[in-house]
Amino acid sequence: MAELKQYIGKNMRQYGIWLALLAIVVLFQILTSGLLLKPNNIASLIQQNAYVMILAIGMVMVIVARHIDLSVGSVVAFVGGVTAILMKDWGTSWLVAILIALVLGALIGAWQGFWVAVIGIPAFIVTLGGMLIFRGLAIVLVGKTISGLPPEFNAISNGAIPNKLGYVGDMDAVTLLIGGIAIGAVILLRLQNRLRRSRKGFANEPMTAFIGGLIIATLLIGVITYLLSKSAGGTPYVLIIVGVLIVVYSFIMNRTVFGRHIYAVGGNLRAAMLSGLNTRRVDFLVFVNMGVLAALAGVVTTARAGAAVAQAGTLFELDAIAAAFIGGTAVTGGVGRISGAIVGALIMGVLNMGLSIMSVDPAWQQAIKGLVLIIAVAFDLSSKKRA
Repeated sequence: MAELKQYIGKNMRQYGIWLALLAIVVLFQILTSGLLLKPNNIASLIQQNAYVMILAIGMVMVIVARHIDLSVGSVVAFVGGVTAILMKDWGTSWLVAILIALVLGALIGAWQGFWVAVIGIPAFIVTLGGMLIFRGLAIVLVGKTISGLPPEFNAISNGAIPNKLGYVGDMDAVTLLIGGIAIGAVILLRLQNRLRRSRKGFANEPMTAFIGGLIIATLLIGVITYLLSKSAGGTPYVLIIVGVLIVVYSFIMNRTVFGRHIYAVGGNLRAAMLSGLNTRRVDFLVFVNMGVLAALAGVVTTARAGAAVAQAGTLFELDAIAAAFIGGTAVTGGVGRISGAIVGALIMGVLNMGLSIMSVDPAWQQAIKGLVLIIAVAFDLSSKKRA
């Protein structure tokens, strides 16, 4: 029991964010008279906030590497405009247009990474300039709304996986199958990780905490699966996209040399340089990656709206940064988790949806989200001081 208490104390920030999400969901479920967790609202929550999750994944990596990116919202608008023009005016197939969009995002990231990593200009300045550049280019390209995009493209954010397996009662069988696979994968991966740490002689979390974590993860996935299976469409396509990104980037950050290099650069830059680590390369690749994810968010946002508009992506960078910080990413760099950022994005999404259902004025919604961000960072700093 003493070992469990000590472990929980060391990981209070990680557990606290999950408890905060649960508390916010329960609060708004009560305040909205049960409307928040209606099946169709859960599907809408995922579809409307997919862009935050995608951007938050990249933003965590940028912040862990001790930088910031203020340009992602403008990149979303610019890349979304280019994608729409390719399909609408040039007759490019939607798949090719998406591929071009991702390449364009990588080039934008390389442009900004060059100034940060090679020239040595602070990322705040470079990406502030990028925010202005790409917003201006978006306005030039998208003088008026570009609509009439292919239905297949719009389905990326608005469509769901077709139900080919029928129903179990009134529940979508395909969604139930996907949820079952997800639960099995979580259990298998956590068991493998525990065994791997044991073989290498590393300390593991107490068995009680391990089992408790599995139960919580299983219940969370199970509840989401149940609600989505009763929604009108089932499992949204965009949920699969976000799920794949979470798995891939969690693996990169936790199990690859590049991921360890990001933490090393952000944790102690001088020590990383003295150890022979190519810090410029790490910084450059972090921004290239951010550019690709911003481009993907641009595709998702444009598909969700069914059109490209010059003002798309406004304040998206603040949503992504807030999600990362709320999820436990350290302001000073070196600390951060992909899973934490996703939880932070969900908190932002639940706040948005709950306040909207309650018809709270958008200005007050912004103020409340800002207050939540300050409280989250303050809690993080106080936790570190106590440690």
